[in-house]
Formats: sequence, C-alpha cells, structure tokens
Amino acid sequence: MSIADTTTPAIEKRRLPRSPGWLLAYAVALALLGLMGWGLVRAGQGPVESGPAPDFTLTTFEGDVIRLSDLRGQVVVINFWASWCPPCREEAPYLERTWRAYKDKGVLFIGVDYLDTEKKALEYIAEFDITYPNGPDIGTRIADAYRIKGVPETFFVDKKGYLRGVKIGPLRPPELEEKLDALLAEPYP
Repeated sequence: MSIADTTTPAIEKRRLPRSPGWLLAYAVALALLGLMGWGLVRAGQGPVESGPAPDFTLTTFEGDVIRLSDLRGQVVVINFWASWCPPCREEAPYLERTWRAYKDKGVLFIGVDYLDTEKKALEYIAEFDITYPNGPDIGTRIADAYRIKGVPETFFVDKKGYLRGVKIGPLRPPELEEKLDALLAEPYP
C-alpha cells in the first residue's frame, strides 16, 4: 500500500449551539469573572486610611442609633472587634480605660462588632465592662466601607470628619493617648 492510496478521513466542523440558554450561561460566566476580578482589586487596596471617613449608621446593642456624620466637632475612634478574637480581648481593657479618661474631652469611641453573635458580643462587653457605644456590623457594611482585613482594626476620625490613621492589630499604651492628644489639639472652626 502506498502513501497515495491512504485517505484521510474528513474533518468534521462542529458549531457550538447558539441557543439563548448557551448565551445566558456565557454571560453569567463573564459576569462572575468580572466580579472576581473586582473583588481581587478591592482586596488588594488595604484599609481606607485618609480622606473623608466613610459615613455609616450603627444601631447599638442598646438600640441607640449613631450616624458618624452627626459627630462633627468630636474626635471619633472606630474600633472593629469580635468576641472570638484574642488580640481584641488583649486590647479591650486599654480601650475602655482610655475611653473613660477622654469621654468628657470631646472624644467618642464606637465599637463595631464584626462577624459575631449577639450573645457572645454582649458577654464580651460585660466581661470587660465596656461602656462606650457598641453595635453589630449587620451584613459587614461598615467593615466593607473601611476595607478592614481582620480584627482588631482601629480608625481615627478628626473633628472635621476626616480619617487620620488606622491601627491594624491591638492597641498598646500610649498609642491611643498620643493620637487623641494630637487630634484634640487641632483647631475646629
């Protein structure tokens, strides 16, 4: 048999189905890839550290409503925490002690409970005798706005409503006092 005698089988060309279901599946896949890409870009940004502090409304465990934008003229400390977080437990007494020393000087601490159960959060608040306002971050809206990476994270907001720094990890003396004294010394119109 010679090479000329062999025949090559015909190559079939197959077309992908063009039904609406196939197009919908393709569109959904592209949308998911786009969302994943957006999430990766956002995750790489790190926490918000400067500029206007993202506004939020927090309903405390006691039922009080706090809106950050209503607190202009005060220095605000926003602390993200969770009862299951060992470093949060480490810094809790220091936060409360500093809150008590500065609460009558134009400073407000706000505790934002992150990915926790109400029962465990209230036990944590009672254990450390925390008296500054605390509330749950329902749906992680506040944490997402501040782009936190974990807990504890603490954000400092000046009297004009601008972010003036973030501390990732537990606070230790005299970090809070130094930051608060500097922010309190700034003039406010």
